[in-house]
Amino acid sequence: MLKDLRNIGIIAHIDAGKTTTTERILYYTGLTHKMGETHKGESVMDFLPYEKERGITVASAATRCIWKDTAINIIDTPGHVDFTAEVERSLRILDGVAVIFCAKGGVEPQSETVWRQADRYATPRIAYINKMDAVGADFFRVVGQIETRLSAAPLILTLPVFEGDDFTGVIDLITLKYYTFGGKLGNEIQEFDIPDEQQAEVDKWRLNLVEKLAQENEELLELYYDNKPLPADLLLATIRACTLQNLLVPVICGSSYRNIGVQILLDAIVNYLPSPLDVKSATAMNSDTGEEFEIEPEADKDLAALIFKIVSDRHVGKLAFARIYAGTLKAGSYVLNSTKGKKERIGRLVKMHANHREEVEEVKAGDIVAIIGLKDVGTGDTLCSENNPIWLESINFPEPVIQIAIEPKTQSDQHKLSEALARIAAEDPTFKISYNKETGQTLIAGMGELHLEIVSERLAKEFGIDFNIGQPQVAYKETITRSAEHTTRYVKQTGGKGQFAHVVLRLEPAEGFEFVNKIVGGVIPREYIPAVEAGVKQALEEGVIKGYPVVNVKATLLDGSYHEVDSSELAFKNAGMLAARECLKMAGPQLLEPIMKLEITSPEEFTGNIINNISNRRGKLESMEMENSTQVIKGCVPLAELFGYSTVLRSLTQGRAGFSMEFSHYEQRPAAS
Repeated sequence: MLKDLRNIGIIAHIDAGKTTTTERILYYTGLTHKMGETHKGESVMDFLPYEKERGITVASAATRCIWKDTAINIIDTPGHVDFTAEVERSLRILDGVAVIFCAKGGVEPQSETVWRQADRYATPRIAYINKMDAVGADFFRVVGQIETRLSAAPLILTLPVFEGDDFTGVIDLITLKYYTFGGKLGNEIQEFDIPDEQQAEVDKWRLNLVEKLAQENEELLELYYDNKPLPADLLLATIRACTLQNLLVPVICGSSYRNIGVQILLDAIVNYLPSPLDVKSATAMNSDTGEEFEIEPEADKDLAALIFKIVSDRHVGKLAFARIYAGTLKAGSYVLNSTKGKKERIGRLVKMHANHREEVEEVKAGDIVAIIGLKDVGTGDTLCSENNPIWLESINFPEPVIQIAIEPKTQSDQHKLSEALARIAAEDPTFKISYNKETGQTLIAGMGELHLEIVSERLAKEFGIDFNIGQPQVAYKETITRSAEHTTRYVKQTGGKGQFAHVVLRLEPAEGFEFVNKIVGGVIPREYIPAVEAGVKQALEEGVIKGYPVVNVKATLLDGSYHEVDSSELAFKNAGMLAARECLKMAGPQLLEPIMKLEITSPEEFTGNIINNISNRRGKLESMEMENSTQVIKGCVPLAELFGYSTVLRSLTQGRAGFSMEFSHYEQRPAAS
């Protein structure tokens, strides 16, 4: 039943313990019989060779388990900023998320990024403060950061218990019991009364919990004012309602590595995160009429499914991961890919457990499945019934910010390289391939140095290709700073039918791209207008400064004329392209460069050196604050100035500082730099 299904993601900053937590979840739900450790390369969810070597998650992995009669589809996502697209696509199709925070690191840069991504989709979430056993762990500091840095309303449900410096268990503020997790693997849960020395703290936070919940539930408010017992099921129902509306974020704590508190996290997932019935229905558009409507998650309706991830598998070819929003999908049936306008046959349906597959005959509304056998399918495509063609909203991905040139060592590898790059690009929407006509080089672009490093490793090991690779370069863009107009007459007479097109075009700065048609009186026939727009778009693919893509332009077609015999779509496309190129030259073209958000943690004595270095790199300091005797420095620095920064920072701080960075925005590059 749909009410007993949870589609959830595990999201966090790198190294907060996502994969370790997922491994424990799989063990306690009986899906595995051994806990794999990430740092030993043994975890079930990090099954790719390059994940095992580095001990990090690169690609999101899906699995399914059962806890207390509730089926849970879990997607374990990467924490590194270079793989933020994996989080984006997972959040697009998930109903709820468990956000993991390190009790020592707190709300780190990528914690903020994934939280904002969840905000965009209004995804209900619970917070799990992990690594309570670490030196420097501070539960209440992290709760405070969730409130101040993430603008959330945390609701503490469990408190940590320490004996000396040892983290021994948790106190549940709903049941008012102290739980320890004994046995070799933490599966012997023991219940005790609250220790006397903890009672005052428990009373304080229990009151805080009840007061926050009473504000949202009148029945609870009356019981509270009348000093009557508060039923646990009423507290749970109120917490669930507040979580689903994003009014409160339940906060629990534990140590996944030490096997403490993971079962309470599982209870929280089941008790507080939504089923497919609890979330806002997906919105679709009728392909024929353009009418928007909401899809009810019912198995007997017409099919509506969204492809959110493509994976190339050596054994079965292309795996397409899909979220079924409505209807029933059966193996061997035919569906319409409305995005591509093509009919496709469903080969096989499999439920994924990391890299293991369990074949099923059909899946119904609310579920997540991998499909084998689809030929022409991409991330963000909609699958639907042929008799009811619809479009689901696709997924938006960030643009790449870094690129390198790549070439095969031998001519025989040229075709293999092109094929391999195309396969990787089909899987990863933030990986782009382009061809530089001037240098004859193939350029690959991604979200950061690690991203392209992983791609290079895959090309060598997975596809067996020998290649040379250039130095990383910044993926600049170009824009215009003022308005410009140009009249272009495109005339070619080569015997027989000629080519004629006349356009008057204006380009001006704008947000994004916009094409405006101001033709009146039919001086250019309607059927030629899209050709002019296509020509303008083609011209914007290569700017006039250094050939980078041009962004933030409004193009207005003002006037023109045509010839009854010699005009054609091709002529108007070429005229639009030539007019746009001339306008670009006159419109004050300017380079745009990617700016990165930088966060550095360092002992206080090195602060001066770090700040000087940031300003030398054309950076702007945004804030400085002390946390646990460590200075946290935040700023924005152009990506061009950050290659090799880890080495520089190590030498500035005797290797005692760390940093993380993520893409922030594009801004105009100063002419002198």
